[in-house]
Amino acid sequence: MQDVATVEEIKTAKKLTNSRSKIFLETRAYLRQSLSTLFDLDPLEIPINAHPGKPPSLPSSMGNISLSHCKDAITIVWHKSKIGIDIERTDRDFNHTKIAEKYFFHTNKSNHNKYLTKNMILNQWCAVEAAIKWDHGKLAKDIKHWQFFEKPKKLIHKKKKIYLNYSQINFHNWTIALTYEEKKSFNPEIICCSKNF
Repeated sequence: MQDVATVEEIKTAKKLTNSRSKIFLETRAYLRQSLSTLFDLDPLEIPINAHPGKPPSLPSSMGNISLSHCKDAITIVWHKSKIGIDIERTDRDFNHTKIAEKYFFHTNKSNHNKYLTKNMILNQWCAVEAAIKWDHGKLAKDIKHWQFFEKPKKLIHKKKKIYLNYSQINFHNWTIALTYEEKKSFNPEIICCSKNF
């Protein structure tokens, strides 16, 4: 992917650490290249508002985008309505029982643990992160407020009374979650690229 960045994005990148600067410029390049195909515009003409640590956005007339990346992939989704996306490697190494107890199960922990699998918790984590991106929230602040339902595929923010649907996609070595309000006719544009940051 050829690097594509505005003067402002290059200035912003220079203020970041080397690793964050590289990720910032590469993700913005992927955003610009992907959206240029969608809108048939020059990549540098795409009016992205994308500051470090903030969700990228477009002018309201151009729809909504969400972006997620892990160590070897980036995924971008566009839709006319609000949308959130998250991607995780299926072989991610983490203590799924500890994560579940800390963030998802606050009562009857011993009963839940009997049935937990790493894959179940990874999918739940991925869906909740996508919901947080939909809401433009903060992981540390919001994760405990999201309630996850596997059947039907629903997410509820108990404090803000937000009700979302989600889809889970398994793609090669990754699991991807999409969150949205629509119940029917949901056709987002998804770009998933394998890469090395």
